[in-house]
Amino acid sequence: MQVVATAGHVDHGKSTLIRALTGIEPDRWAEETRRGLTIDLGFAWTTLPSGRAVSFVDVPGHERFLGNMLAGLGPVPIVCFVVAADEGWQSQSADHRDAIAALGITQGLLVVTRADLAPDRVEEVLAKARTELAGTGLAEAPAVSVSALTGQGMGQLREVLDAVVLAARSPSREEPVRLWVDRSFSVSGAGTVITGTLSAGTLRVGDALERRGAGPARQVRVRSLQSCGEAVDEIGPVSRAAVNLRGVDADALTRGDALLTVGSWATADLLDVRATSPGAFAAAPSELVVHAGTAAVPARVRPLGPDHARLTLDRALPVRVGDRMVLRGSGARVVHSGALVLDVDPPALTRRGDAARRAAALTASGGAGDVAAEVARRDAVPSAQLTRRGIAVPEVLPAGVHRCGALLVAEAALSAWSTRLRDAVTAEHDQHPLSAGLPRKAALDLLDAPGEALPELLERADLVERDGRVLDPLRSAQLGPAETAIAALEQHLGEEPFASPSADHLTALGLGPEELAAAARLGRVLRLPGEVILLPTAPALAMRELARLPQPFTTSQARQALGTSRRIAIPLLEHLDARGWTRRLDAGHRQVVR
Repeated sequence: MQVVATAGHVDHGKSTLIRALTGIEPDRWAEETRRGLTIDLGFAWTTLPSGRAVSFVDVPGHERFLGNMLAGLGPVPIVCFVVAADEGWQSQSADHRDAIAALGITQGLLVVTRADLAPDRVEEVLAKARTELAGTGLAEAPAVSVSALTGQGMGQLREVLDAVVLAARSPSREEPVRLWVDRSFSVSGAGTVITGTLSAGTLRVGDALERRGAGPARQVRVRSLQSCGEAVDEIGPVSRAAVNLRGVDADALTRGDALLTVGSWATADLLDVRATSPGAFAAAPSELVVHAGTAAVPARVRPLGPDHARLTLDRALPVRVGDRMVLRGSGARVVHSGALVLDVDPPALTRRGDAARRAAALTASGGAGDVAAEVARRDAVPSAQLTRRGIAVPEVLPAGVHRCGALLVAEAALSAWSTRLRDAVTAEHDQHPLSAGLPRKAALDLLDAPGEALPELLERADLVERDGRVLDPLRSAQLGPAETAIAALEQHLGEEPFASPSADHLTALGLGPEELAAAARLGRVLRLPGEVILLPTAPALAMRELARLPQPFTTSQARQALGTSRRIAIPLLEHLDARGWTRRLDAGHRQVVR
């Protein structure tokens, strides 16, 4: 399947050509039939000689309906450019050419219509059209002359169309869906139906999609699908799609809305762009209408230089870096310029000279989507976020960019953060020799760094994280002034393993909560509830004695076997229970777990 949009001056036979090719009347409104003038988008389809299917979006040619024309052309990859032999190149021919150039459409064909009315002018008109289309990618496109009324050249046109469709680029079926809505209506017994051109990705019955438009975002579900008038289970690119939706009323959807793969698209109302027409922003109006897909959104323009500008949209659109859009003056019937989206999350411009510096940076970038520049500007950014914004993240990252989990982090940021972290931990150990280190959250808050980067920062700074704290393993392994007192305590408990010192004894040794916590952290002592302090070997020694008792045993029997007091025995027994070495049977009995 492929989709082809018409283009060309009003009354040059675009609709007549589509009618002759497909047998379908593309003019849908009574007013169009009455006036013999295409006002809105028309749709038709046919099967080519090879058996391939092709759909058509017929656009109005009159200058008053340029907005409708852009809505039809925006999502379509192939153009059938029409020029009448008897009239030749006209003003709207140029307008449509400018729109095609702005959108970067390079696939298509030229058709000289009404060849029966001026057969001697066909070559001249074709040559003029190729000259006017120079630089658009269509100047060397295949061409054919026809008369839709007499049938002259129609067979050849079908053959040429077949070749163009065969040679057309094939978008990926795996890409996220962005289906720009061009119609929304209600069908009796079915409910809401929208139509649009699916230019990439795959739609399937049952898919959940996100609707984005002027109102709040909402999730909808695909009830059924049609393409070319036939019910299907799935539709791939490039195709015309009619989507029957659950979860939304027809009047809640309008042209310019988009249906998106959930979670795969960011929306933006602030864009940095490059004009496709050199110098387009040198004297740009302060407001323009942005045409993206089928949407038309007013935007304020802040020129950053003759070729670059910042656009502030009236509403956010699901656009990506690398997207093409058309800029049109508010109320104007001509295209001002095309624009290439360079940034959908640009930096603030608050200082004098920021605009000029930003223009220089955009010029230096050369293209759109420089991963190294995007990461360097933000210090760290989720890889998936760049992907949603249209920036391809390569498997092998560019120099200066590191992958930390799901994050991409700039080398300069990692270097600065690791130095600051090392300094902060050193200061903590200097000021509090017995400190367990900086709490993880405090360290990250101090750096204003993401948690995913912490493992890399620890490695660079020769630090470790233990029990939620960041510390220097060499400094934290020392007890400083408390070393003598802890050594004396170890000697005492080595002689009497279950004789935990009293609070007064500990105070006399100079061991307060901070010193005891540091000793416990280093594995020098075992700290039990009630400030019962034993050696780490005490549980194993206790089990040796308890195993000799008749099973089960009472607390009193355990206390006597250990030669200690109830103050010490109870916390120690509970510690053994928690380790699974003993089991409490009832209020007064335990047994050793064999």
